[in-house]
Amino acid sequence: MSKSRDITQKGRIAAKSLVHRLSGFSLPFFGVQWTPPADEREIVRGLLTALEDRRVLFVPYHLEVVSQVTSSVLQMRETLTKTLQALPETSRAAGSVRAMRTACRRFLEEPMPDFRNLMRWHGRQHAGDEEGSPSFFVAMGELRATFGAHIAVLAYQYSLDVEPELASILPSSDEA
Repeated sequence: MSKSRDITQKGRIAAKSLVHRLSGFSLPFFGVQWTPPADEREIVRGLLTALEDRRVLFVPYHLEVVSQVTSSVLQMRETLTKTLQALPETSRAAGSVRAMRTACRRFLEEPMPDFRNLMRWHGRQHAGDEEGSPSFFVAMGELRATFGAHIAVLAYQYSLDVEPELASILPSSDEA
């Protein structure tokens, strides 16, 4: 599939093109059809729409402010919890939604990697809220990677296109 066919007229990443970006996930292939219930698809579509507005997932790292990132991750965790509450217990989306919520909790609660013996931030121990430390950016990268993988799964399973900004965190395609 060519890159031009991966992108819709509105610049979104087409849902069907995401299959090349997924590995390690169990998805229906080779003639096995699954049609998501319309109400469940709308719930997932609403979640992806909400995530499209979360800068923490795609804005260049140098533009991020620690306090704003933390606030955004808290809001995402709340949105993910509400999405889980709205989904049926048997929903295929629940696993991905839970994994993203766990990634938020891990970002907020677990200690970030310690690089103090490997590098100094601008020649000094970093303290302050305006700039993040290398550890902060590593943790944010892990958060983005987790979200990217699960957003790709959800978009593919529910045939939802992904906006370009949010698509920037999806796993890369095997095809170049």
